[in-house]
Amino acid sequence: MPVGKNTLSKDEILRSYGHITRLFREGTGGFIYPFRYLVYTEIAPEFSCKVLFSVPKKFHKRANSRNLLKRRTKEAFRTNKALLWEEVPDVCVEVAFIYSTKEELNYQTIENAVKKIIQSVKKRY
Repeated sequence: MPVGKNTLSKDEILRSYGHITRLFREGTGGFIYPFRYLVYTEIAPEFSCKVLFSVPKKFHKRANSRNLLKRRTKEAFRTNKALLWEEVPDVCVEVAFIYSTKEELNYQTIENAVKKIIQSVKKRY
């Protein structure tokens, strides 16, 4: 993946049921307000990163608020994903961002949390 591209392509979204269940079963994670995150890494011939964004219906009943928070999270990841490509090893990284608070936070707060999660993912490998 080229560093200069600031896009979030369809290939970077985690969609496979098998990969998602493996991420939730075998992945390690943590909590950085307002996200719970899970990370699964494995050795691969080239670096790849796949992400999953989730806003539970339990906390946000209305679809428009869930979509807004997912859009903000995707945008924050898209603009800061280049941080993952610095000093790239040969690994495949799968990350799940799960929004875990009832508050609708602004973009700046979400972006700061995403940056912290990316930094903690980089420390893992």
